[in-house]
Amino acid sequence: MRIYKGIGIMSGTSLDGMDIAYCKFYEENNKWRYKILYAETIPYTIFWSEKLATAETKSAMELAQINVDFGLLTAEYINSFIKKHNIAPEFIASHGHTIFHQPEKSLTLQIGSGAHIATKTNTLTIYDFRSVDVAKGGQGAPLVPIGDMLLFPEYDICLNIGGIANISFQNNNKRVAFDICPANMALNYLASLKKLKYDDKGASAKQGEIDNTLLEKLNSFDFYHQKGAKSLGKEWFIKNIKPLLDNTSLNINNKLCTFVEHIAIQISLATDNIGNSMLISGGGTYNNYLIERIKHHTNYEITIPQQKIIDYKEALVFAFLGVLRLRNQVNTLQSVTGATSDSVSGIIV
Repeated sequence: MRIYKGIGIMSGTSLDGMDIAYCKFYEENNKWRYKILYAETIPYTIFWSEKLATAETKSAMELAQINVDFGLLTAEYINSFIKKHNIAPEFIASHGHTIFHQPEKSLTLQIGSGAHIATKTNTLTIYDFRSVDVAKGGQGAPLVPIGDMLLFPEYDICLNIGGIANISFQNNNKRVAFDICPANMALNYLASLKKLKYDDKGASAKQGEIDNTLLEKLNSFDFYHQKGAKSLGKEWFIKNIKPLLDNTSLNINNKLCTFVEHIAIQISLATDNIGNSMLISGGGTYNNYLIERIKHHTNYEITIPQQKIIDYKEALVFAFLGVLRLRNQVNTLQSVTGATSDSVSGIIV
């Protein structure tokens, strides 16, 4: 039996830090098995949080340098992780950090130089998992659904609530997935206006009141009525959501409460009549008020998994995408992204 042991790296839009997961995979009776052996999140310094948050405004030369520097930072974090846990991964699969995501322009950019990661860690590295799909006319996102399909097949729906909420499920023997709406990206922005990193357990949102005028505006975007493969990026949030949140005299708690309701409503619309069971992962699972509102708007049997899966499911799946890439097997699904065909994605260094 071939056992793969590798590191998955994820840096998300919430900018809370870099997720690193050392995972084991093997195939038994035509079913993939997995285990997260070690995992941790290394918080970004204020310097790096600000650098990543403003990278899209930099010149081409500055962005090229940030790409190198972030690759070196990633390698530094990985080397510390390897030393701490005394491990010898056979590969690293790095998502990088998304700066631009505009698939309608055939454009997506995740920084974090794979060449520098491979060189500084002396470990085979796989990176840039999105570009091939985008070149084929796909959204380049979401990528996690193949992991949902092969690692978590017992659930009708896999819902991830990170910076953006996204979903995947089986439909006529095909995996279907798409981004639903901004989630922690918006909630964390509003919390920052209260000098908080995030709204702990949704306490501030719960103290607020729903504003129906703002809620109606939030629910009215054309994106929510689009069918088929679709994805969101930071640019969409800045262009469409942030002005609505900024240009209202509501207090912050009311804005938080209203946006939580918006997320819950959009999740309920996206998951209508799909099945019975739902697995929820991502940082949003810690927002008790958000989970409460999702339960209010849906009738699913909801499973909140163990903490390692909540926190590191995306890093786990990127490690798994690396395994599939090493086996030269499909790791990006046309049925999910809308591309012209499935892809074996990822550059190997």
